[in-house]
Amino acid sequence: MMKKILLPPRSMWETLCMRPEPESTDLDDRVKSIVRSVRERGDSAVRDMSTAFDGYPTERLKVITEEITMAAQLVPENLKDAIEKAKINIETFHSAQLTAEQVVDISPGFRCWRRNVAIESVGLYIPGGNAPLFSTVLMLAIPAKIA
Repeated sequence: MMKKILLPPRSMWETLCMRPEPESTDLDDRVKSIVRSVRERGDSAVRDMSTAFDGYPTERLKVITEEITMAAQLVPENLKDAIEKAKINIETFHSAQLTAEQVVDISPGFRCWRRNVAIESVGLYIPGGNAPLFSTVLMLAIPAKIA
């Protein structure tokens, strides 16, 4: 249950605005252990963690076309429209970053430039949890696809 705080006194403001501390003091070690496990065991480790963290046991890591089609039929049209609008906005914003290489002469004999170099593939982690957010998929996948 969410804690409700109504009109707290000024003396509580600083405490209320503090970021929560991580639940685990060994978070760094846990993350390193996960990364090591994935490096050593690959997809098998990802499947195990999907079960452990998200409560979703699976043999497959890819969603097949039929599952996508069936799931799309369950989404209300107004939500599809909102997702499409968000997609277009995100594409517009991130496409603006696809500038050609620009060379700048900063002083005689010194040239600087920025070059965008795409990478072959990316992996995205979209947490499941109690309230999975499709906005996370949009904000991660669209810029990756554009790059």
